[in-house]
Amino acid sequence: MKRLNKINVILFLLCITLGFSQQTPAPKQSNTIAIVGATAHIGNGKVIDNSIIIMEDGKLKTVADATTSKIDMTAMEVIDAKGKHVYPGFIVSNGTLGLVEVDAVKASNDLSEMGTYNPHVRSIIAYNAESKVVESMRPNGVLLGQVVPRGGRIAGTSSIVQYDAWNWEDAAIKMDDGIHMNWPSSFSRGRWWLGEDPGLKPNKDYAKQVKELNDYFNESKSYDKGSKDERHLPYEAMAGLFDGSKHLYINADDEKGITDAVNFAKSQGVSNITIIGGYQAADIADFLKQNNVSVMLQRVHTRPQLEDDDYDYTFKQAKELVDAGVLVALETSGQMERMNSRNLPFYAGTTVAYGLTKEQALQLITQNAAKIMGIDDMYGTLEVNKSATLFISEGDALDMRTNKLTHAFIDGRNVSLETHQTELYKRYSEKYGN
Repeated sequence: MKRLNKINVILFLLCITLGFSQQTPAPKQSNTIAIVGATAHIGNGKVIDNSIIIMEDGKLKTVADATTSKIDMTAMEVIDAKGKHVYPGFIVSNGTLGLVEVDAVKASNDLSEMGTYNPHVRSIIAYNAESKVVESMRPNGVLLGQVVPRGGRIAGTSSIVQYDAWNWEDAAIKMDDGIHMNWPSSFSRGRWWLGEDPGLKPNKDYAKQVKELNDYFNESKSYDKGSKDERHLPYEAMAGLFDGSKHLYINADDEKGITDAVNFAKSQGVSNITIIGGYQAADIADFLKQNNVSVMLQRVHTRPQLEDDDYDYTFKQAKELVDAGVLVALETSGQMERMNSRNLPFYAGTTVAYGLTKEQALQLITQNAAKIMGIDDMYGTLEVNKSATLFISEGDALDMRTNKLTHAFIDGRNVSLETHQTELYKRYSEKYGN
């Protein structure tokens, strides 16, 4: 009987494992592939109406106009993409994909650590490459992303991954790219459930919280210059901010908070600064431009936060920042952020309706994101010698009605577009008819 119980447990665990695992990652590219006839959206604002794109050994060997290029393709696998569109793989900024599988299951949640200052916490080692949520990104062209910890004043260190891997080591494109800090809010809302006025009021502890941050940064610099007889991992992790090897990502929304955060970082000698969220960033766009500060702009599909804001305030922020010359990418944090990350291209599409061109909107989730994260030497655009990370869509990838992928490649590997959602779609299409 005991043996039978053990067998049942093993079978149960096996069923869970099989139920939660994703497709086997695609093998390394072994043959040369040519994509012919598609409209190629390069990711830097340029478009080639009739393109030829050749991939070899995971890299882009040719990106050219097919009408003026004569290339022998007899030894290549040719994909006829006439009438279709080719895009660089979309990149999720400030994401938590792979850190939580089921919100209600505590054991599958590795989003944050206890404590206030955790710059040494590395999100990459908690990344679950077999997440079913991660694989659901690929059918919309979302192929890369930044894995970011949450919580505390300094949450930890992010890394960049690709979304078709056996494990976190295989997934990693760039490890420990930057440290994420949550700037103190200069205002807070009353707790209505306790009978307090729900309106905004000044944060009476703001100055104290900023001072604590200042002290922590100073202590980190002192440690870096000291003897290091006793190792201090949190202080050690901060060193990259001061020598320029790491990026400082600051979560801040209000105008005062953003301004104070940027001035603070500059005073501490930090040169690589990005504001995350930036609800009022467009109101101080000139300040951000002058200080060479980029913005990972909050989810476009959100409601205005203040009663005096225009109804379309969040829709037009990207246009205002781009017009001011600020480097902007789109992020997806917020309610159900991991699942909603698959809607990244459609957030970019909304910015087109509010002033940006389609190619400018595309840059928000390709080239600009890659530049901010420091991976633009290999990703973000379709250029010769860069990674062959791209996809083919039957229509406009920023339009949910027409973005239907036929192929997706990560480093030249032809990755699966099957997910739990596509399986359900096929299942019930057969039951009820198309």
